[in-house]
Amino acid sequence: MEPAARMRVLPDYVFGRLNAIKLKMRQEGRDVIDFGMGNPDSPTIDPIVRKMKLVLEDHKSHRYSVAKGIPHLRKAVAVHYMDYYGVDLDPDTQVIATIGSKEGLSHLSLALLGPGDACLVPEPSFPVHIWSAVIAGAQVITFPISNDADTFISGLKTAINNAVIRPKMVYLNFPHNPTALCVDLPFYEKVVDFCREEKLFIVSDFAYKDITFDGYKAPSILQVQGAAGIAVEFMTMSKSYNMAGWRIGFCVGNARAVALLGQIKGYYDYGLFTPIQVAAIEALKLPASEVESVAMKYQNRRDILVEGLNRAGWPVEKNRGAMFMWARIPEPFRHLNSMDFSELLLQEAEVLVSPGSAFGKAGEGYVRMSLVENSERIRQGIKNVSRLFKRDGNQD
Repeated sequence: MEPAARMRVLPDYVFGRLNAIKLKMRQEGRDVIDFGMGNPDSPTIDPIVRKMKLVLEDHKSHRYSVAKGIPHLRKAVAVHYMDYYGVDLDPDTQVIATIGSKEGLSHLSLALLGPGDACLVPEPSFPVHIWSAVIAGAQVITFPISNDADTFISGLKTAINNAVIRPKMVYLNFPHNPTALCVDLPFYEKVVDFCREEKLFIVSDFAYKDITFDGYKAPSILQVQGAAGIAVEFMTMSKSYNMAGWRIGFCVGNARAVALLGQIKGYYDYGLFTPIQVAAIEALKLPASEVESVAMKYQNRRDILVEGLNRAGWPVEKNRGAMFMWARIPEPFRHLNSMDFSELLLQEAEVLVSPGSAFGKAGEGYVRMSLVENSERIRQGIKNVSRLFKRDGNQD
């Protein structure tokens, strides 16, 4: 059977090769320190699990749910946005539940983009920002990521001016995956003003909104006055509440885009399992201190990793948010591309990282490290890397 033409456009899954090596090594009894996938290692916060178990006992909750999310959940999201960001959302028209943010982003691309359309994606980027648009049949125009508003807008202008097809949409993602770049509210104010003038719709991926460090608080783009007129934002329960496997997120903001997403989802799914939705309400009611403790865990791991890598001769800087470190390949190994360097770390230091090339051409020369191992295993990973550097990199 011949696959659809779109399947020939999709690249090979870049993590497959490294994951296969990791699996083989572990089968051989080798202890691989895994900084690869951003998969939270801590359990879901206990009251959330208890609520899930309680609702699960009610057989009525086992039926099909409401595709856009049960009303009480959408109201809880609206309350959350008001409490955290001072943003007033209509739960009936400006909030929709998604099966994780990745599903929502993908279906929104199908709802808003098609053949003959173009969109803008800062690079390096989380792969779904590019490939959901490609699958929808749109042309993707990339430009360099920056957390400086003037530089970012300059890149947007250049990309628009050089485009064959005028783009209609731009993807944002701060705190950023994979680079961990963060922005403040004035950044969004400038970008929203520019996009309004250029008639660009904004899709903001806010997956790491609560994973912030050293007193920094990530702003919502919807805090900008009038932003909901040209933007939607995706949030997820995966990282803030250790609910990655539960697959629940939300799209909020522009009512027309939310309605279109709901329309296309109606053809693809029947919504989330009701007990998961009720448990998410419980999560959103938790005191902020619960989420802050999750962020503090990642901050402590960041500190250990940054300090250890710098001692080992690998210069890296502290980031203000996201559960990743983004690091340039050290000088003695820059003759290697990011995939080959990642394979070297895996084979010789038993440390798995994500090659920067997995996040687009602009990611070449870098690797991403997820903060998903505990403190002791991070220290062990640093020791392994240090030994490799002393052996092959002539580090003092």
